Amino acid sequence: MAGLNPKVDVYMSKLKMWQDETEALRSVMLSTGLDEELKWGKPCYAHEGKNIALIQGFKSYFALLFMKGGLMIDPDNVLVNVGENSEAAKQMRFTDVDDILAKQDIIKKYVEQAVAVEVSGAKREAKAPQELVVPEELTAKFEQDPIFRTAFEALTPGRQKAYIMHFEQAKQSATRTARIEKYTHKILEGKGMMD
Repeated sequence: MAGLNPKVDVYMSKLKMWQDETEALRSVMLSTGLDEELKWGKPCYAHEGKNIALIQGFKSYFALLFMKGGLMIDPDNVLVNVGENSEAAKQMRFTDVDDILAKQDIIKKYVEQAVAVEVSGAKREAKAPQELVVPEELTAKFEQDPIFRTAFEALTPGRQKAYIMHFEQAKQSATRTARIEKYTHKILEGKGMMD
C-alpha cells in the first residue's frame, strides 16, 4: 500500500461532505500503488509524476475522475462524460460507501488500465475546431460598440468560444441579449466567464 500524504490528511480533516466515501475510495486508491498528492485542492493519484485519477465530491454524487478516461475501454459501462463538451476526462460515479466497496475490483482494474494508457503515451486526436455561430445579438453589439468588439477580439480563443457557446445556448433573443449585457464588463476587462 502506498503511503498516506499528510496534505491529503489535512484535506480529509476539513471535509464536510463525503468524508466516509472519500476515505473508502482513498483506501482503494492507495492499494493500487499510485502516489498520493493534493492537486487542485483534491486527492490526486499519480504514476511516475503523471496524473492518473482525482477524487471529487459534488452535491448529488461522488466521483473518481480519470484524466485520460476518454482513451479507456469501458467494459463495465461505468465511465461517465464529465460535461457536454469534455472528451478527455471521464468519471466513475458513486453514491455511498457500499457502492465503492462493491466496485473496488472494477476500480482497481480501471486504474490499472488508466496507468497503461498513460505509460503508452496515447493521446486523443485533436478534433477539427467546431465552427461557432456568432449569435445575431452579439454581432449587433459589435456594431453598436466598437470598443466592446475590440475587447472581445483581444480575448483568447478559448474565452471567446466559452462566451459564444454560452450566448448561443439561450433559446430566446432576449435571453441572449441579457447574457451579453451581463458579461460586457468582464469582456471589457479582458476576463473569461469564470475569472
